[in-house]
Amino acid sequence: MSDLLLRLAYVVILIVAGVYIVVAQRGPQGIPALLESRHQIRQLQEQNAELARKIAAEKEEVRKLRSSKSAQETEIRKDWNLQHKGDVTLMLPTPPAKSDTPAQP
Repeated sequence: MSDLLLRLAYVVILIVAGVYIVVAQRGPQGIPALLESRHQIRQLQEQNAELARKIAAEKEEVRKLRSSKSAQETEIRKDWNLQHKGDVTLMLPTPPAKSDTPAQP
């Protein structure tokens, strides 16, 4: 009889432990939280990779500017809107802004 009670106690303990595990995994720090954390990690890794690409591109641009006088001159002329004697610059008018209000007569 005691052997039967001992087996029954083991089964009850296993059932209670199983229910506890299921409830704990479905709670706020369970599987959904783990999946959300993995999703956030993946997003941050993608952002990190994009930033690393941008940094590499900026480093390459700096390297070009340090090593090439013509690249420096081009960048300066572009930033300061400068031109050489004899250069021709076409200035196009900016289109008028469209208004959401109807024109009044």
